[in-house]
Amino acid sequence: MAEPVREVLLTEAEVAERVEAIARAMAPRLEDDTVAVCLLTGGLWYCADLMRALARAGRHVRFDALWLASYKDERVSTGRCEVRADLQRPLVGRKALIVDDVFDTGLSLSEAARLVHDAGASEVLTTVFARKPWPQARALTPDFVAWEAPARFLVGYGMDAAGQYRGLPYIGAMD
Repeated sequence: MAEPVREVLLTEAEVAERVEAIARAMAPRLEDDTVAVCLLTGGLWYCADLMRALARAGRHVRFDALWLASYKDERVSTGRCEVRADLQRPLVGRKALIVDDVFDTGLSLSEAARLVHDAGASEVLTTVFARKPWPQARALTPDFVAWEAPARFLVGYGMDAAGQYRGLPYIGAMD
């Protein structure tokens, strides 16, 4: 039996408002040939909503995905990033926008930025829906953050507990 979500931190409507606001903020920095690189699996929900919001803001970016794994089904990072599926679209000379659900250790986003840069992107921008506080300095700072999250175990809107709760339309805390 699954653990209960203890508290709703952002409602579905609040999530949607933040996505619209961040899309309006980033649209002037993007071009239509920018490639949005969704970090799978968690970034899928934010990336889909963000691409629709960017379209409403007049930006019709391209889509690609990069599947990285550093948590497996655990609550803490393994400390290593495994590439499970690489990019499919050429990035040489194009701006790239890496899209992820949550920024905590920074390991996945840093590795993705390195891989996208190595693939020839002319500029690498990053966005996360939620940024959690972290006790140590991280190698990378996201360019666009939709929500400054508390230091709690988050689920919903792509974030999971051993594969469960990703599909919740809101963000909740398990602790």
